[in-house]
Amino acid sequence: LVEVGNLRELVPTMLANQRQKILDRFAELKAELDPQRLEQELVLLAQKSDVAEELDRLATHVGEVRRVLKAGGAAGRRLDFLMQELNREANTLGSKAFDPRSTQAAVNLKVLIEQMREQVQNIE
Repeated sequence: LVEVGNLRELVPTMLANQRQKILDRFAELKAELDPQRLEQELVLLAQKSDVAEELDRLATHVGEVRRVLKAGGAAGRRLDFLMQELNREANTLGSKAFDPRSTQAAVNLKVLIEQMREQVQNIE
């Protein structure tokens, strides 16, 4: 989860890199573009690629998993539900990935969630 947490810090750099790649590509194609239209499209791309909400929900779900584990008692069903929620956020994170680091973080997260889900299956 540390790797996913690091994504929050990397996102601005990744967006800037993606923006520059797009600008370079258009320059390479010698495409005539309206600068305002290009900026609008880049803003839309940034909004679609924004993973802050997913990272916030992941942190919330992890906090809830910790709380449930500390509380003890019958936690199996609740933990299974939380694993589903974590997996949903990991899938969304992966679908928004536009950088190898974010793709790798999403894959690693999904592997970790699957491992936790296997452990949760043993809890009543």
